[in-house]
Amino acid sequence: MKSWEDFSLLPMLPSWLPGAAAGLVSLHLIQRLLFPYFWADLRYLLKVLIYGVRVELYQRQGRIVTTLDKFVKLAKKQPNKPFLIYEGKVHTYQDVDRRSNKVAHVFLRTGSLKKGDTVALLMGNEPDFIHMWFGLAKLGCVVAFLNFNVRARSLLHCINSCKPKILVVGADLLGTLEEILPNLGKDVTVWVVTKSSPSSSVHSLLDKIESAPENPIPDSRRSANNLKSSALYIFTSGTTGLPKAAVISHMQVLKGAAGLWAFGAVAEDVIYITLPLYHSAASLLGIGGCIELGATCVLKRKFSASQFWNDCKRYNVTVIQYIGELCRYLCSQPVKEGEKDHKVRLAVGNGVRNDVWKEFVERFGAIKICEFYGATEGNICFMNHTGKIGSVGRTNFFYKLFFPFDLIKYDFKKDEPVRNRHGWCERVKKGKYPGLLISKVSAKNPFFGYAGNKRHTEKKLLCDVFKKGDLYFNTGDLMVQDSENFLYFWDRIGDTFRWKGENVATTEVSDVIVMLDFIQEANVYGVSVPAHEGKAGMASIILKQNASLNLEKMYKQVVTFLPSYARPLFLRVQERMEMTGTFKQQKFRLVDEGFNPSTIPDPLYFLDNTKKAYVLLTKEMHDMILAGKIRL
Repeated sequence: MKSWEDFSLLPMLPSWLPGAAAGLVSLHLIQRLLFPYFWADLRYLLKVLIYGVRVELYQRQGRIVTTLDKFVKLAKKQPNKPFLIYEGKVHTYQDVDRRSNKVAHVFLRTGSLKKGDTVALLMGNEPDFIHMWFGLAKLGCVVAFLNFNVRARSLLHCINSCKPKILVVGADLLGTLEEILPNLGKDVTVWVVTKSSPSSSVHSLLDKIESAPENPIPDSRRSANNLKSSALYIFTSGTTGLPKAAVISHMQVLKGAAGLWAFGAVAEDVIYITLPLYHSAASLLGIGGCIELGATCVLKRKFSASQFWNDCKRYNVTVIQYIGELCRYLCSQPVKEGEKDHKVRLAVGNGVRNDVWKEFVERFGAIKICEFYGATEGNICFMNHTGKIGSVGRTNFFYKLFFPFDLIKYDFKKDEPVRNRHGWCERVKKGKYPGLLISKVSAKNPFFGYAGNKRHTEKKLLCDVFKKGDLYFNTGDLMVQDSENFLYFWDRIGDTFRWKGENVATTEVSDVIVMLDFIQEANVYGVSVPAHEGKAGMASIILKQNASLNLEKMYKQVVTFLPSYARPLFLRVQERMEMTGTFKQQKFRLVDEGFNPSTIPDPLYFLDNTKKAYVLLTKEMHDMILAGKIRL
């Protein structure tokens, strides 16, 4: 056994080492206490900076590398790796590359398209949506994604606003095409994804694709001169009016595609996409994200709550995309055995409520919810990389340095930002009140606006905000920033509300309703419904003198001209329309009163989809809606 003298012969530790160790431990404890998110913020910020530096270096070397360029490179590097799985069929990177080449050759033969021309896609979720997109992009075309839920007048508006040379329509949307074909401009050539043409004025595509060559299109056709040049038009309702074609640059596509990577997804992941491809979430974050990673995606024609987890197990899905409603639908399904028996580890999306977030994780396992915020046309994005429940993201001094933004005071009655006696906007205090999110517009963070609509582009900009000459993008969203610098979505401003994951422009709905010969005026707004994300549409209507309400015509009108998510679920018949001091329709009191027949003296009606009609809203029916017994 060793004596103390033996130990005393060992080299003595430096006298300063215990003090240094104690100091490091103290610093660590102070950091954990005062700056608990320091390392998480640093890791995220480094990822953002590394990606930005890489893109910048490419540009300085004269190399403009787009997301499509990355896909073509992957098709050579990993030709046999599955890129797309659809209804059980595997489409490898090489398969998608070759078929998109065929698409490009078909349109190249027509000689009608030149680099920079616009082609509009009216298609649902299917592999050929991606083949068309990539094939047309290989010709250097700007591709416009049309919302297939939009009908008639609104759809014609969308097509006219982006001025396409060609309109490509999916086989399952020929009925929608028939509605608009008589009023479609003669300078728009229509192609349908079928083997034979339904009429002499329409061209078939599938028969020509089968006989087209699959050799690559020259790189010079698709090469972008600048990452700020247009790549896509994606339609958004914004804060007012009919849908607008947001200009999406190659840089924005790259940024969107980096989202999954920033949240920690890797090449070995399998991403499940059930959202519509005309949305930036599915096309940029989903498909673009797969390309950025070199991963595999499983594409679903339409979301199905009953098939969701079976698909995840069948295809070994590891990453899912969501909107808030999707998570709620999954939680509303009957409980089954083995619900945690899957490989999903990340869920990326936005709009999930706190209670649904908690229930989702408790019920379906340790899935990291990756909430983010970003407007389609915007120049600001937030990502909740820490997993804080309810938050859409975090900010800090360094993040604001690269992506400057502010939350400013907003006057809800005047429906405009508050300006002080000097004419400047005022910032809201952190952690207390909601403020309008605005993002500084600069060469590094540009706002590209809307195609063919300079007026709407200018309306989204705020000038002379804090000083003469400054310029900010108005997101139209109210946010709250807490004391820990977490950001929370609060509400939308302007004539809009959000329902079923879509922005609904109230003026568009009003315009459709007042087309009826018995309606004098319509005031459309959103009302809160317990246990539902967003707000349900409601219309206060004034009847013309000596006219009576025709509920049958009303139902037919909204179903014919409005997508399902924009149809008012509730009607309120009033004798006169209240106006603000600036002669705008008064909405605040109507929103507060909601749709309760026990407290509202005016007649109320409910859009009953089971009966395909508007029916009188009774107290019993109102109670069933609140209890979740009637599906909205």
